[in-house]
Amino acid sequence: MADSIPQVMDALGRRARSAARRLAMSGGGVRNAALHAASAELRSRSDEIIAANDVDMRAARERKLSAAMLDRLMLDQDRIEAMAAGLEAIAALPDPLGRVLAEWQRPNGLAIQRVAVPLGVIGIIYESRPNVTADAAGLCVKSGNAVILRGGSESFHSSRAIHACLVTGLQKAGLPAECVQMVPTTDRAAVGYLLSSMAQWVDVVVPRGGKNLIRRVQEEARVPVIGHLEGICHVYLHEAADAAMAAEIAVNAKMRRTGICGAAETLLVDRAAAGRLLPGVLSALSEAGCEIRGDSEVVAVYPGTRPASEDDWGTEYLDAIISVRVVDDIDAAIRHIGEYGSGHTECIVTDDDDAAEQFFRDVDSAILLHNASTQFADGGEFGMGAEIGIATGRIHARGPVGAEQLTSYKYVVRGSGQTRP
Repeated sequence: MADSIPQVMDALGRRARSAARRLAMSGGGVRNAALHAASAELRSRSDEIIAANDVDMRAARERKLSAAMLDRLMLDQDRIEAMAAGLEAIAALPDPLGRVLAEWQRPNGLAIQRVAVPLGVIGIIYESRPNVTADAAGLCVKSGNAVILRGGSESFHSSRAIHACLVTGLQKAGLPAECVQMVPTTDRAAVGYLLSSMAQWVDVVVPRGGKNLIRRVQEEARVPVIGHLEGICHVYLHEAADAAMAAEIAVNAKMRRTGICGAAETLLVDRAAAGRLLPGVLSALSEAGCEIRGDSEVVAVYPGTRPASEDDWGTEYLDAIISVRVVDDIDAAIRHIGEYGSGHTECIVTDDDDAAEQFFRDVDSAILLHNASTQFADGGEFGMGAEIGIATGRIHARGPVGAEQLTSYKYVVRGSGQTRP
């Protein structure tokens, strides 16, 4: 690059701040028009996007990236259509800006409202999955935020091709192209500069990726972070679980897509029902191609099980591997999740509604499900159109981060000449 990293990044920041002001003042119809135009561009330029993705896929295979990483990286016509449809779904959502979140009147006659406004400029750092480029940009535009995107080096060409479609959509709607910018280099120093030296331009950073990325962001960021940690997700089979439902949910939660953060990594089974549930559930998982790693009781019940190590209980495999443990009861299951989980998504399978309510009350994770697969941990499945990630922290946003979660608020106070005594 001819310019230095600070020059390049500060220029992105200045342009983003200027664009954010215009975007915040635009009407919801204009922002929706930009999303529809970008969606049409994705469809019409799908061959270009796939060609760019082929470049990334060849390089990824040469680097011998894992099957899970290759799956995250790969784009085809169906996935491009899903991106385009995702932008349309975001456009169809209610305008998150200008919502009156609360209102009240004071005894002195002052009328006070809390009103939703954009966060401003968002920096989004993500790895491997190029569809995040469209999802993240769409949500930021919908919520009136300018965004600086920094995708993974392995998806560089794919993300640039998608970004070009987004820019065209913005321009067709009369909005600045700088509402959505991409860091134009794979140099890791650009990430460091974004995190540590752009507080005057960037209001919040959203990391989406693995443990190492999240750790780096948390250590280096000088602006607020909406954290998306790894997904060590659990399926817990309570003693009152239906056997057929338990098998169906366990297989879907683990095997539908093993490389996503909502994939189940650990299966917990009540001792009272282990003999009834484990053979069928583990057979179904094994037939689906899943490797079983279990504690001593699981090894004794199901031939072919590999003994689990202590590390297995805290591992996000992102692969066709599941760790399985027999627990004494629901309290033991909740303790296990509290010790080894990442606060992402947990499921209980049971016909006992009281047990489900205890699970909901006592498990402290962002998403809890009763008799449903953990793979529903997704903003699109929640009706949000899309999501930037699953926030596992407790400040500002938690769970799927959609358009509403990318807003803040201001207070609007209307008076009739009041002065304070």
